[in-house]
Amino acid sequence: MVRIPFGGLSSALDLRGQAKTSTEAEPGMIIKALRRAQVKNPVILLDELDRVTPEARAAIMGVLIELLDPGQNSNFTDYFIDYPFDLSQVLFVATANNTNNISTAVMDRLEVINMPSYTDEEKIAIAKNYVFPRYVKEVGLSPENIKIDDNLWPKLTRPLGFDAGIRSLERTIEGVVRKVALKIVSGQGTTFVINEANVKEYL
Repeated sequence: MVRIPFGGLSSALDLRGQAKTSTEAEPGMIIKALRRAQVKNPVILLDELDRVTPEARAAIMGVLIELLDPGQNSNFTDYFIDYPFDLSQVLFVATANNTNNISTAVMDRLEVINMPSYTDEEKIAIAKNYVFPRYVKEVGLSPENIKIDDNLWPKLTRPLGFDAGIRSLERTIEGVVRKVALKIVSGQGTTFVINEANVKEYL
């Protein structure tokens, strides 16, 4: 499996490659992905299709149609290779937060699976059991150095975590853990309990 990030993608040539007559000649991201995978039938993740730059959107959507259409992708032409390449065995998986920026023609060639956002209970469970221990370990602390009061987790989740995923919550937890680490290395103590009374000091 290989990932192609579409966030900020500004040219269809990044996907299709540059011709050998160009000074910037190189294969496109699709052929590079196949080269990294070293197989002809990988899973290629087209990540965040909705985040391409507006000026290049039409051209990039045109390349996507060719990639995703079973009637066309057996003869995909990369400008660097300048020869049809068979992508019919590739399994394309795409992600997007918002489908409004993806052309109708591309959407017609995709099987849409809507993933609902996490509930607050799910976010709390992920944060307590996975995110928090990970950051504690990353900054070199032990579980004895920092504890977060159980009653505080709902407040860390909202109103600070309105996104569908847990990115905001991750940033909040990372900030709390790093501030505790700073207090420890500056000699202000070795054990800290974060609760409703002192949480503002750490956010």
